[in-house]
Amino acid sequence: MEALGYTFHDESLLKRALTHPSMGREDNQRLEFLGDAVLQLIMSETLYRTHPVDREGSLTHLRALLVCEAELSQIARSLGIGGALIMDKGEELTGGREKPSVLCDAMEAVLAAVYLDGGMDAARRIVEKNWPRPEEVRRPMQDSKGALQEKLQRDGGEAPTYEILGQTGPDHEPLFEAAVYRYGKELARGTGRTKKLAEQAAALKALEGAQSAQV
Repeated sequence: MEALGYTFHDESLLKRALTHPSMGREDNQRLEFLGDAVLQLIMSETLYRTHPVDREGSLTHLRALLVCEAELSQIARSLGIGGALIMDKGEELTGGREKPSVLCDAMEAVLAAVYLDGGMDAARRIVEKNWPRPEEVRRPMQDSKGALQEKLQRDGGEAPTYEILGQTGPDHEPLFEAAVYRYGKELARGTGRTKKLAEQAAALKALEGAQSAQV
């Protein structure tokens, strides 16, 4: 994979990273798990260093945008990872090489392979070379609900749902409280001057919790 810009000492790591679960036990899922953590740490360090005045919520939101499925799958496409994947015919015939979830998982696995082969500095160079700069993907905080849904549905499970729990304050300046749930379990609560802003705040709190649990 010349486009990656890294030469492996142990090429079996790259082969494992490119092996889809349809091929059996020797797949890339364990590497995907590690790669997710490596990427989270690199992005956390980068944002901490480059955004010295941002608060935790803003940093969490921006990191979520940089490590989301849409971003990772796009980077994987630019590197030609889809064409290099090792998968069975059934998965290939159903468009497996172009599925965002498959490409995202493979990208994380490849990053983990680089980390195991060359260390954190090598992995950091891959991210610096291939990921967009944070300011290039900055979007409004109103994307929190979309970012949370994308993160939670990577496993194909249930989408989060929201409930307005109540309203306080005078009619001309209300404050709403919202909760976000998944599988009937409350993930977080947030408040806002409108119902939509309260839901966004709850989604951001849930994102913060999910990201903190992984780093």
